[in-house]
Amino acid sequence: MKYINTLILTLLLSVSVVAQEKQNNFEIAKSLDIYNSLLRELNLNYVDEINPGELNETAIKAMLSGLDPYTVFIPESDIENAKFMTTGEYGGIGALIQYDGEYTRISDPYEGWPAQKSGLIAGDAIIEVNGVDCKKKNTQEVSNLLKGQPGTEVTLKIKRYGVEKPIEKTLKREKVKIDNIPYYKVFDNGVAYISLSGFTRDAGKEVKEKFMEMRKNHELKGFILDLRGNGGGLMNEAVDIVNLFVSKGKPVVSMRGKAATANSLHPTTNEPVDLEIPVAVLVDGNSASASEIVAGALQDYDRAVIIGQRTFGKGLVQNILPLSYNTQMKVTVAHYYIPSGRCIQEIDYSHKKDTTQTKTDTLGKAFKTMGGRTVYEGHGITPDVKVKRDPYATVTAYLYGKNFIFDYANKFYSEHKSIDSADRFQIDEATYQDFMKFVKDKKFSYTTESEKAIEKLKKVAKEEGYLDKIQPQIDLLEKNFAAEKENDLLNNRKDIEELLRSEIVGRYYFQKGRIVASLKDDPDLKRAFEILLNTNGKDEYHTILSGK
Repeated sequence: MKYINTLILTLLLSVSVVAQEKQNNFEIAKSLDIYNSLLRELNLNYVDEINPGELNETAIKAMLSGLDPYTVFIPESDIENAKFMTTGEYGGIGALIQYDGEYTRISDPYEGWPAQKSGLIAGDAIIEVNGVDCKKKNTQEVSNLLKGQPGTEVTLKIKRYGVEKPIEKTLKREKVKIDNIPYYKVFDNGVAYISLSGFTRDAGKEVKEKFMEMRKNHELKGFILDLRGNGGGLMNEAVDIVNLFVSKGKPVVSMRGKAATANSLHPTTNEPVDLEIPVAVLVDGNSASASEIVAGALQDYDRAVIIGQRTFGKGLVQNILPLSYNTQMKVTVAHYYIPSGRCIQEIDYSHKKDTTQTKTDTLGKAFKTMGGRTVYEGHGITPDVKVKRDPYATVTAYLYGKNFIFDYANKFYSEHKSIDSADRFQIDEATYQDFMKFVKDKKFSYTTESEKAIEKLKKVAKEEGYLDKIQPQIDLLEKNFAAEKENDLLNNRKDIEELLRSEIVGRYYFQKGRIVASLKDDPDLKRAFEILLNTNGKDEYHTILSGK
């Protein structure tokens, strides 16, 4: 009887699935027919000429916007950008660019690639590309002009800080490959360090090679994998990196989706490189996806201490599917789950339409690591050791966001042929005073949240008839705030100097130099040293991993 009931239930479920599929197919056919009719009638009757291609792309983007932020349409013009996300390769000049409201500027030339080799520097405004006027063109438009087949030439006309006339340069495009590992070293204390910026092809192989090189040449006392700012990439590369420190045959990540092809388990497949060395993983709010697989799996196996700030919380898996006319769609096909069974997705997009929801510190469902420690689902990876990072003050955020720090670095570079090494360079008193004068000359201004609150108070008080009575107190309050703002550049000097040092060092030593400069007074790194080397005499490493 039990067998018959099970069989009936299975048959009912099968019938239900088939019926739902038929209903969905009918709705798709109906919707396509309505859409075709609408577009055809628009073309025939709309008062002005329409661009069907643009309307179609707008309609597609609007449809996908109701899903999660990672399911997107990729037109033919963006195929190379999609390829870059997985391979780290593209045909171009090798430089980061940014738009400043008038022109797109070089923000970071990659060391050793055509932009840097030809003498382009950060701050160069791109006026023309192959004769095409680039004024008011955004970064994507300029990027499309700069990219092309390796071996082809591209001519740029640029405007440089401190140089009166435009400069013309002709570059030969190359097949640019962005390094997954921009920097690695063994510190004097015997701790090996790798900064991993991406998970493009061969990331796992590269981490293995660099780690084994450092272990061969030094007696290592610990290893730090820095995943801060790493937004992820290929899942198989994350599995390979976990495999370096976890035994063969251990589950790392599983995928669960609607389609049968989206359900899979990905275990370690090779013999590990090192099961004994103490490991620390540095993470922050921009560590996402593959970074969270690595950090989460090593945490679940009690194989590494995770240090820093809570990660982004992206537990969704995307595949790129080919569509007609050489277009593609990146579509979310599954959730991924790490060894303890937890999913680290921050937001349940199937129930919440507001994809801008801010993170909360509420605990999700509890899970256990292999050693019995309690970890939680649903909010990214919570570090074993949290290192507090205070947000930048308003003045600092404005200086950075409005490019005052970027522009001053251009000025500094034009006036100084060289600086001290990246790890030794400091912003001295004369430089900081010069920066403050630069900012003042540029008529730098900003509005604090306090000033916004006062304006709101004045508006409400006026509506309610109180403004005349409290105006003297408001005037005094505004005067006091103005006096405090005068000292903001001095009161926040430490943070401003940190940003200035990074930007200036980048002009001379590129991406590697920025990392070296940032590590000098890095609280996350300092905490990792304490734990790995037991400098506090507490054996924190084993205490944390044992859950005691």
